[in-house]
Amino acid sequence: MDVNEERKDQKYAEAYSENKLFEKILKFAKDAGIKVIYLALLLFFTLQQSTTPMVAKSVIIGALGYFIFPLDFIPDFIPIAGFSDDMTALVSALVAVALYIDEDTKSKAKAKLHVWFGAYDEANLDTIDNKINN
Repeated sequence: MDVNEERKDQKYAEAYSENKLFEKILKFAKDAGIKVIYLALLLFFTLQQSTTPMVAKSVIIGALGYFIFPLDFIPDFIPIAGFSDDMTALVSALVAVALYIDEDTKSKAKAKLHVWFGAYDEANLDTIDNKINN
């Protein structure tokens, strides 16, 4: 079954693409914060795995599409609150697909964070990693 057949919300699914995801991340990385970007990267790298089932990929594409979509519930340009709905969507998807997030996926996401943010305190990501492990 094709990922396109599994997509539940076409508006967000159509908003998703790898290029759009990375453009959004690079544009809003500092405003969104490292946790939101880590969530997006975890989902992105889980989506890339051939072992991730189509239903999980559909959830991921929906969440990443929502993250990318410019006119979501709380627009991203609103200070502080702008990414709260994005984070909620990403965390919800993360919980739904946590079974498919392995140590390699976490390592890839953290390596990409080091490229984009430089040195950062990985302890800031412990709450997310703990959600995955439980």
